[in-house]
Amino acid sequence: MAQRRLTVLATLAMLLLSSCLAAPAVAQQSSIGDTVVFWGRNKAEGSLREACDSGLYTTVIISFLSAFGRGSYKLDLSGHPVVPVGGDIKYCQSKGKTVLLAIGGQGGEYYLPSSQAAADLDDYLWNAFLGGGRSGVARPFGDAVVNGIDFFIDQGATEHYDELARLLHAHNNGGVMLTATARCGFPDQRLQAALATGLFSRIHVKLFSDGRCTWGRRESLEKWAAAYPDSRIFVGIVASPEADRDAYMSHKDLYFDVLQFINKLPNYGGIMVWNRYWDKKTGYINGDVF
Repeated sequence: MAQRRLTVLATLAMLLLSSCLAAPAVAQQSSIGDTVVFWGRNKAEGSLREACDSGLYTTVIISFLSAFGRGSYKLDLSGHPVVPVGGDIKYCQSKGKTVLLAIGGQGGEYYLPSSQAAADLDDYLWNAFLGGGRSGVARPFGDAVVNGIDFFIDQGATEHYDELARLLHAHNNGGVMLTATARCGFPDQRLQAALATGLFSRIHVKLFSDGRCTWGRRESLEKWAAAYPDSRIFVGIVASPEADRDAYMSHKDLYFDVLQFINKLPNYGGIMVWNRYWDKKTGYINGDVF
């Protein structure tokens, strides 16, 4: 399976090399960087362990903790059994993969109405999924500890996510990795205050689900990279036209419209793929689509 990932990486690297030969005065990177995938959106995608064993991804984001802020929490894994996930997390981490938990999502069951709600969510995340363990707080994944939290705040109000970021960062002297999955159009108002804390190591910029970015993808990514030079910027793509027909890009379009430019940026991080189900169905990252 690792060889399949190398196929598409090699294809994109060859395009980069060709561009270098055509314009030798311009220094370019030869790698598309890390590959991040969202897992947990369709039971037919297979297990978390299978995703890690594919050799296609360096980071897997479990999605989603889809409800919070109203005194209760809901983990939505689209029908996946929860019990095996803890063992799969530890297995993936043993293979050198980073495993994150995304909070929020595309539903509307979450918000942070107050500073206390942010503190309560921090306490829950720390004790249920991270390095804590307080009596009375169930751990859905057992003693497995995710590497960090992805802020996928796509709905609702904007307040108090900066407070949540600071609280999470305070654990283990900053040992909790924080990432954000943002809308393509810059800035993303729902994440603007949180990102202003400077605590996010990665920003996954979605070039989908946002009509403002059907055109101007490159320009928007350059704005994100310039605004957050200390964060690694990831190009968020869909793995199938069924996921978002208007946003889908072939490998050729991905390179010529985006990567040949964004790859040069000093804080370019790689590609974020939405999602494991579509990627498994189409073989987009395998390079088997075209």
